Amino acid sequence: QVQLDESGGGLVQAGGSLRLSCAASGRTSRTYAMGWFRQAPGKDRELVGAINWRSGSAYYADSVKGRFTISRDNAKVTAYLQMNSLKPEDTAVYSCAVRQSYYSDYDQPGHYDYWGQGTQVTVSS
Repeated sequence: QVQLDESGGGLVQAGGSLRLSCAASGRTSRTYAMGWFRQAPGKDRELVGAINWRSGSAYYADSVKGRFTISRDNAKVTAYLQMNSLKPEDTAVYSCAVRQSYYSDYDQPGHYDYWGQGTQVTVSS
């Protein structure tokens, strides 16, 4: 089992920044990738980005490229989502998730094995 503890959400004005953290504990040695997803009211869950835990390479959805950055701290087994130039349309519940297997893509929620509880991000205009 892997437990994920998220933090860092909140309310911010458009153009502002937030950093989310996702600390993993438990049996983390099999972590292949960690993804960040978001879900706005009335919308499907969508991938924000993901990081390959071994190589550190990151993948981003087109909607956040150039604004969001995913990083990791191997020693702390923690991933970060730095969100800059936030827009009202970024408002959503953000969740991190761990995947223990290889897949050719990152964007399928069903490919992730463990999920955090989610944290609300609200961007006011």
